[in-house]
Amino acid sequence: MEEFFIGLLKEYGYIILFIWCMMEGEMALIMGGILSHSGDMNLGLAIFIAGLGGFAGDQVYFYIGRYNKNYITTKLHSQRRKFAIAHMLLKKYGWPIIFVQRYMYGFRTVIPMSIGVTRYSSKKFAFINLISAWCWAAITIIPAWYLGDKILEVLKYAKEHWYIAVPVVLMFLGSILYGFKHIENKILNERKKKNR
Repeated sequence: MEEFFIGLLKEYGYIILFIWCMMEGEMALIMGGILSHSGDMNLGLAIFIAGLGGFAGDQVYFYIGRYNKNYITTKLHSQRRKFAIAHMLLKKYGWPIIFVQRYMYGFRTVIPMSIGVTRYSSKKFAFINLISAWCWAAITIIPAWYLGDKILEVLKYAKEHWYIAVPVVLMFLGSILYGFKHIENKILNERKKKNR
């Protein structure tokens, strides 16, 4: 199975990279960096295509917000807390929030949709989004390309010693989730204080 997946990546790497970056991202970028390191991808082309994928994904979310407000309010009711935070961040920081939203776990889809709901210029969003996507791709792919051998060694070790790797990964992800939840609570508490 693993060899089949690696074969697919080598044969259809750019297509997979584009689609994967539309949907998620960071793991796809690391994969693009490692394949560039091994010579199965061109570094510059991997950054370009990954950036386009990230850009396309966020454009889809933006236009879902722009033209499907009813869908957002009914289907994404459980995400209303994140939408409120996204609106506050946009109001407080303006366009830079578009640039950094890719690094905000849990807000990758919410921020473009919440910006789409507002009257924010679609051309301005697209321009900032494209530059941001290419920077995001380069910031992750280049280190993965440079450290390719080290990353492969770590992956090999993790595969052989999964009983150590799994708890470490879970603790890392848990700390990220806790950190972002703490930031969310802080933003909402600041809003409550201002409304008093």
